[in-house]
Amino acid sequence: MRRLLVSICLALTVAPVLAAGNLADVQIYDRSSGRTLPVYKSGGRCFVAGKPGSEYQITVRNRAGTDLLAVVSVDGVNVVTGETAAASQSGYVIDSVGALSIAGWRKSLEKVAAFYFTDLGDSYAARTGRPENVGVIGVALFKRKPEPVAELEENRREPAAAADGAAKSAAPNTKEKKLGTGHGHSETSPARYVAFERESDTPNEVIAIHYDTYANLVARGVIPPSPRWPSPFPGGFVPDPPARG
Repeated sequence: MRRLLVSICLALTVAPVLAAGNLADVQIYDRSSGRTLPVYKSGGRCFVAGKPGSEYQITVRNRAGTDLLAVVSVDGVNVVTGETAAASQSGYVIDSVGALSIAGWRKSLEKVAAFYFTDLGDSYAARTGRPENVGVIGVALFKRKPEPVAELEENRREPAAAADGAAKSAAPNTKEKKLGTGHGHSETSPARYVAFERESDTPNEVIAIHYDTYANLVARGVIPPSPRWPSPFPGGFVPDPPARG
């Protein structure tokens, strides 16, 4: 039995990166803005800032040099089966040099319901009576064993190349509604069953990325607030000063 390898983030907030993980790079790609969300590391956890209403996808890029099974959860719900997530459940197979992008809740071998950031109450998990784990995306990775069992493989789709844009500043005491993931419109995303048997019942790695709004992450101290610097040219013509008292 292999030991569980958990992706650990640095304890201190540092400059954001664009992916988390060791056996695979896991990225959160905002489809609405066309950029990969920066990953902030704080208190031993990874975080991304989502924008309410934005559709997103989870991109998993294999770095292990061998086939991987990725069991993926959003808000504590398996994205393939809709069950309360457990690492032993169904997932997606990624070949040794491959990557896949998961854009929604799987509804059939042809369709998914798009992921989008939304208020907690509108999240799929809350609407199905499971609000306790809203706000986290999980990927449990398993290496392949030769004897096969049936799992799913999604047709791979690469997100457009995206660079981190400048994030908006927010006051550290600003608090917004907690963010969750909704069950969005139907879109085509073909998948098929393939053979895969896990090397071990225990994942080789578990990657967790927590998410919330930018303002909430600033309020929680995950993202340092942007300082307000004085502007050298803030206005137009010179006004008269107030009359002296």
